[in-house]
Amino acid sequence: MKHYKILLVFAFSFLLTGMKDGRKNIYHTDWIDFNKNGKKEIFEDSKAPLEARVNNLLSLMNVNEKTCQLATLYGYARVLEDELPTAAWKDRVWKDGIANIDEHLNTIWNQEKTHTGYAFPYSTHAEAINKVQKWFVEETRMGIPVDFTNEGVHGLCHEKATPLPAPIGIGSTWNKALVRKAGEIVGREAKALGYTNVYAPILDVARDQRWGRVLECYGEDPFHIAELGKQMTLGIQSQGVASTLKHFAVYSIPKGARDGDARTDPHVAPREMFQLHMYPFERVIKEAAPMGVMSSYNDYDGVPITASYYFLTELLREKYGFNGYVVSDSEAVEYVSEKHRVAKDYKEAVRQVVEAGLNVRTTFRTPESFIEPLRELINEGKISMKTIDSRVADVLRVKFRLGLFDSPYVRNPKAADKLVHTADDEAFSKQINRESLVLLKNENNLLPLDINKTKKILVTGPLADEVSFTYSRYGPAFNPSVSVFEGVKKYAGNKADVRFVKGCDIVDPDWPGSEIIPVPLSVQEQKDIAAAVVQAQQSDIIIAVVGEDEKRVGETKSRTSLGLPGRQSQLVQALYATGKPVVLVLINGQPLTINWENKFLPAILEAWFPSTAAGEVIAETLFGDYNPGGKLSVTFPKTVGQIPLNFPYKPGSQAGQPGAGPNGYGNTRVLGSLYPFGYGLSYTTFEYSDLKVTPNLLKSQANVQVSFKIKNTGMRAGDEVVQLYVKDLVSSVTTYESILRGFERVHLKPNEIKTIHFTLQPEDLTILDKNMNWTVEPGDFDVMIGSSSVDIKLKDSFTVQ
Repeated sequence: MKHYKILLVFAFSFLLTGMKDGRKNIYHTDWIDFNKNGKKEIFEDSKAPLEARVNNLLSLMNVNEKTCQLATLYGYARVLEDELPTAAWKDRVWKDGIANIDEHLNTIWNQEKTHTGYAFPYSTHAEAINKVQKWFVEETRMGIPVDFTNEGVHGLCHEKATPLPAPIGIGSTWNKALVRKAGEIVGREAKALGYTNVYAPILDVARDQRWGRVLECYGEDPFHIAELGKQMTLGIQSQGVASTLKHFAVYSIPKGARDGDARTDPHVAPREMFQLHMYPFERVIKEAAPMGVMSSYNDYDGVPITASYYFLTELLREKYGFNGYVVSDSEAVEYVSEKHRVAKDYKEAVRQVVEAGLNVRTTFRTPESFIEPLRELINEGKISMKTIDSRVADVLRVKFRLGLFDSPYVRNPKAADKLVHTADDEAFSKQINRESLVLLKNENNLLPLDINKTKKILVTGPLADEVSFTYSRYGPAFNPSVSVFEGVKKYAGNKADVRFVKGCDIVDPDWPGSEIIPVPLSVQEQKDIAAAVVQAQQSDIIIAVVGEDEKRVGETKSRTSLGLPGRQSQLVQALYATGKPVVLVLINGQPLTINWENKFLPAILEAWFPSTAAGEVIAETLFGDYNPGGKLSVTFPKTVGQIPLNFPYKPGSQAGQPGAGPNGYGNTRVLGSLYPFGYGLSYTTFEYSDLKVTPNLLKSQANVQVSFKIKNTGMRAGDEVVQLYVKDLVSSVTTYESILRGFERVHLKPNEIKTIHFTLQPEDLTILDKNMNWTVEPGDFDVMIGSSSVDIKLKDSFTVQ
């Protein structure tokens, strides 16, 4: 049966690709004659050992072919001008092959130049990718297949693929099984469409709330990120495509959160670097074996990461065991000379990054711009062929592992129409959006609203009838999207009169300058707010949808302030002054300093950047068809003046100031978070009990078993995210006040009780000692079970001898 399937595959491949008149057929029943010499080479033998295939292929390649395996060709409308192969390709550098083609024919929703008729229907795209692959297999001397790469952090970046919420929303689900399923969907859709490598997940630790890419991170805690990142990686790679982790390393904390032209100078001490920023990468690499890593464009302690042998070789490969290939983030190579200025010119930058361990240069420039100076360096004897062979071998090894030398084409392009964005996928998309919602406040149980008792509803705010935030540069395009206003109106049907008044724009004309120098409201702005107030006075409930959009947050869009931008605060305060209840729905990509809103408004729902089902799932939640159970994966500060303010933190680093006693006159600043890490409310209540920690006395390499019970004590079914924290009471170096070492999202019916089990392993207790060695030190440890990092319900302890 297996032989029969192989025969079918290659018979199909031959029919698909055909051969020009007079050319020998290269497709055989159990192998492909990639180098077209009529002989079955070792690298063409699917039964040969992996390293033998890699070494054999390397031995047959010339320098031009090897250097072509070290560069990316950006897809249609970015660098590649053609949707399908043309005769002119024979005059371009990729006539000798290419490492990968990125984002080819995928369609970016807000970049019209990328829109193509080959993206949809899905089968059309799969057929187009096969035609491109066919050119490289048949028209290059060695026939080395292409690794087709694509973005995938909001769902696969392809027209009408299954949409996912922003990663900060995914992180707020705290649902490992859900994230694994999300990865499986992204991987399955990539495979069906012809992509073989997905740039996801992002493992950056978001420690500065002002940073624009907080929305593309799972959160601020390394353990939480590692757990979810591991599941996303396993999910993607379970479908036979590669997962490429982003962004290695220490990328997410540029000085002062300044991004864009800065992208440099993270102020992170070495111990903090390993405990926070490297932790997710080390764990995901060791536990999920991703086939790709993207090197970041920042420096660390004066050395650009992409030119650092320490980061790309000693840490990544020798210590963490990474055995895939490394691509550079956009401009990371160029910045070595242009920004960091540690190379006298670009050519020297190319030499440095290849020596450091970079495999593939990836940016929005022609592949010639990298390959040509690389060839010059080789000819000048400035880079050894041993180094080149090592870098090329890493790329080829991944291509062999992906099966590209055994089955280089999408086997059944027509099947893509049934494999991408199915009805089940759409249902999943809505569910992950639901689970990403976090209830921040619900005074006097205002929520859920009763549609049968609410006759007049005002949906207002600049984001109430907007859907642009449901799409992403790194996610699917052109899926139908529902605004919050549309969702509420559809939900209410003929039971309530639902009105919309915008109230104000997202920002005022003077923004962001108006964040530091207030500007009076214009006459038009006063009229717009007044119109919303008039409608509010005639309503039973006000749903105000405020926050940020894709133009205010994202890559290169760090903020100075974290308040509601523009006139949104004035709108909300005017609505509150009507005396009618105001439900605030937040659409945002980073924590906002909504102090006034938290103090005065009765209900606040955090929606982050949901995907296209935004209006439906928010309406369902506001009216009680869904009980929100998400938890914050980032700390909400009260003001940017408190930053850095995160979990985990060192003892005393986020402490108060004495108001009495010696020097007791320190009442000079605002203290504490607005909402802590792990925080989130529910429409029901939960009771924790019966904590058991065994053994309470153990050796350093033993496991600790933790169990407890949780009961739904309310009237509604709901989800609780139970969280396990560990505190090392005395240690040889300063450790964190407590660290997250377990979590589980638990669904409970009213009065239902479940017993939760966690296992603490030795690595969960390790610290970096004085000699920078990971060690489990003897001493006492507290185990704390909580509903958030500050709301601890149960506590016990154990001792390591």
